[in-house]
Amino acid sequence: MITKEQAIILRYRQELVHATAKDSRGAPVRCRVNGACKTWKTRPEDFQLPVKYGLRTCLYVNAAEWSLA
Repeated sequence: MITKEQAIILRYRQELVHATAKDSRGAPVRCRVNGACKTWKTRPEDFQLPVKYGLRTCLYVNAAEWSLA
């Protein structure tokens, strides 16, 4: 699980590992941080961390399902 403090420290191209999902080889699914962590003043507990998975897939991670590599 990634906390907000950990997400803010993460930098471009650092890797994250999924807790349960496996790829075709049986290794945990990995993704790379694609930008800065987005936070809000009105919702201090919420954050979004953009990541890239594969060649073209970009998404925001669900902090409960991902951990640091």
